[in-house]
Amino acid sequence: MRIAIPTSDGNLDQHFGHCARFALIDVDRATNEITGTTEMPAPEHQPGLLPPWLKERKVDLVIAGGMGSRAQALFQEVAIEVITGAPQEPPLALVRQYLQGTLVSRPHTCHH
Repeated sequence: MRIAIPTSDGNLDQHFGHCARFALIDVDRATNEITGTTEMPAPEHQPGLLPPWLKERKVDLVIAGGMGSRAQALFQEVAIEVITGAPQEPPLALVRQYLQGTLVSRPHTCHH
């Protein structure tokens, strides 16, 4: 499983579509262990670009702070699960919370 988290300054970026970078974190679902991490620059912001861009990078799940309803629908179309309302914390801490079952999606959408 591969998890993508939008970041800036080493923490989750609350504004998904305008983040500086993405942390891509690989997890072995059989053991729930983190097997690798990669950081990459986010592409220039264009509406609708990120769902297919992340799908090409084999992402299964996005952990985000805020995300508009249209973006959430586009992720659903490419079979990427989305968790919204995550706190502004380091990516590895968020993934550990997810693996422990303590990170759950909360309503948090952007309205622009």
